[in-house]
Amino acid sequence: MGFLSKVQVIERANNTRQFYLICPAPLAQALELEKGEEIEWVVEDKATLIVKRPALAAGRQRRSGHDK
Repeated sequence: MGFLSKVQVIERANNTRQFYLICPAPLAQALELEKGEEIEWVVEDKATLIVKRPALAAGRQRRSGHDK
């Protein structure tokens, strides 16, 4: 299942812009994201953005109620 999100842009007084991509709560819960957790954005091509979790790739594994 996919989750739609809108890109938000903040225009700063010094002519800089900051873009925000919101992660919907059901998706964050499914991924067991935590406040302050770092993620890495990787552009595969103009239609594909990959989000990686460096801490998990480094060997930290999560246990969820679904694992047995």
